[in-house]
Amino acid sequence: MTSRTGTSSTVAGMTLVTAGSMTANVASYLLALLAASWLGPAGYGEFAALTAAQLVLAVPALALQTVVAREVVLGGDDAALRRLVIRCTAIVAALAAVLVVPVAAMLGTGVAATAAALLTAPMLVLLAGEQGLLQGEGRFGALAVVLGAAGLGKVLPAVAVLAVGGGPGAALTASAVGTGAAAAAARLLTGRPSARAGEHHAVGVASVLRASQVQLALIALSSVDVMLARVVLGEDQAGQYALGAVATKVAFWLPAAVGVVLYPRMANPAHSAAAVRSALGVLVGVGALAVGGAAIAAPLVPALVGDDYAPVQGLLWLFALNGAFLAVLQGALLSAIARERTVLAVVAWIGLAVEVALTLTVASTVQQLVTLVAASSGAVAAVVGVLALIASNGPPTQEDSSLRSHPDTDLGETPA
Repeated sequence: MTSRTGTSSTVAGMTLVTAGSMTANVASYLLALLAASWLGPAGYGEFAALTAAQLVLAVPALALQTVVAREVVLGGDDAALRRLVIRCTAIVAALAAVLVVPVAAMLGTGVAATAAALLTAPMLVLLAGEQGLLQGEGRFGALAVVLGAAGLGKVLPAVAVLAVGGGPGAALTASAVGTGAAAAAARLLTGRPSARAGEHHAVGVASVLRASQVQLALIALSSVDVMLARVVLGEDQAGQYALGAVATKVAFWLPAAVGVVLYPRMANPAHSAAAVRSALGVLVGVGALAVGGAAIAAPLVPALVGDDYAPVQGLLWLFALNGAFLAVLQGALLSAIARERTVLAVVAWIGLAVEVALTLTVASTVQQLVTLVAASSGAVAAVVGVLALIASNGPPTQEDSSLRSHPDTDLGETPA
């Protein structure tokens, strides 16, 4: 009975989070399609490269959410976790300010547009802190609302600016303003800190840094190809590749709810092994569906975004395959953060180094680049996935033994 209740609650949680994340993702895909159509290949290449750079700088936000959620599961104090969020936000804001000029020079983009893209990252950190609190507490309904609102807040202002003829810089600025508004709204929805006994060990920026290097490896693997496309391909081909990479993002983010809902179980030693097996199994299945869907939808590309992007039509399934591999890798790396076995990220870093080296020396066409990237992602996902399964069945780490909350409680079963 308990198992059946837990399963139905998990499914309900995934359904809620999927609805919220899909709202955000559909909005993002719409923005990508409209930007590709309105800006043209060259302008969209700049827009996509800056968005990828923004995602890399926002890695601490992704890491912070996982750390906050884990600490909530382990009995951490909400007030202390919110102080951690403020410290991380300040650090990312300073880093963003320092990187504006170097990133603009590296990507060949305008300084104003680069600043708008990078200075969105601190607001994403604030937003991630609130999402982590909701995730750790199993408040998946509220989390779904925040995910959907954050996606719309980031995308709709940018679409409005593009619709009236604005360029990449203006669209990214509007997106930054919308993200800030979403972060403020999320703070109000999350509410006051819960009254938990703060018996759990203190957590600081170092914990976020350890999780960040795991998330950074994943995000770099999912973004570096779009940025390097501007280096190894011409402007038009880079724009075509960026459009194809939308299929990668669809396959990558489509099953995001799986990791979000099962992550609290991964953080609980009593349920970690089963949660990891379930997550990886579902991710493989969803990935197969995404690849098939991309192959079926490929003929629609010229009709949706114009004949300029026709060369990537036959490669969409390969872009989607890359995203499916990355989704499996994400699930495996989330389990590493949940049990603080972040050494698994070493495999991802090695894979990234090999991918970059081969891209710069071998790839000269869109087909060569996407084939190389998909092969790299597949190899890394396979190795890390197997290691994650082995690690989840191992004895608890020292951090696991510090669990202060009820270790036999089936965490994450209340999707309220």
